[in-house]
Amino acid sequence: MEAALIIFALMLLMVVGLGAYLTVKAVGAAKRGVERTVVQARRTVEDTTLRAKSFGQVGVAGALAQLRLDLRTSMRATQQALADGARTDASLRESLALFERLSAHGHELDGELKRLEQEPDKQRTAQLLPDLRERAAQIIQAADSLRWAARDRARRFAEDDLSLLSEQIEMESGALRDWSSEPVDDLAAAAAEWDAAQTAPAPSPTTTSKPTSNPASKPAPTPPPAAVNPPTPTMQYPWQKAPRPESAG
Repeated sequence: MEAALIIFALMLLMVVGLGAYLTVKAVGAAKRGVERTVVQARRTVEDTTLRAKSFGQVGVAGALAQLRLDLRTSMRATQQALADGARTDASLRESLALFERLSAHGHELDGELKRLEQEPDKQRTAQLLPDLRERAAQIIQAADSLRWAARDRARRFAEDDLSLLSEQIEMESGALRDWSSEPVDDLAAAAAEWDAAQTAPAPSPTTTSKPTSNPASKPAPTPPPAAVNPPTPTMQYPWQKAPRPESAG
């Protein structure tokens, strides 16, 4: 009885622990989903704001907004392309590691541009614009190079796979055509043999010669029919003695 109670208590503890673990996992997943949604919404709002500033403002503020928008657009597109390609091509993981290093420089420049948007000294900010544009162009060029290389690699693999698939389909199509022609040939040969057999002349019956009456030739005597139960021959064994002549009489 005590053993049954101990087993029941252990099972109850296992069920409670499993329920708590699943609850924590579900809460964590929901929290991550909410955080991801918030980040995406914030990113969308920032991009919309930057786009509005780049079109609606002139001078230093508009130039800073355009730099941030170009930088964020290029980095996000490259990250998406590398992440999608790494799911099917393991060699892109090294490219992802390089992009992470490049992304650190991009975040640093984006933060600096964001701070300069609030800078009241516009003249000082205008003096920094050429260097900022050069840094942004270098980061964007590196990100674009990674993105287009990944896309060219994926397109090349798709073209090679399509070429191989086309060759296999051509081979299979040829095999199917050869297989489908065999029964037709067999049927044609069988039909030709049947027609030849039907059109061939029937063999003429052979005339049997009448037996000539020859008194000298007599029919051979027929052998007497064999006995119904013929006597079985006696088998002689090596250890038996041969019968003597006097015992036969």
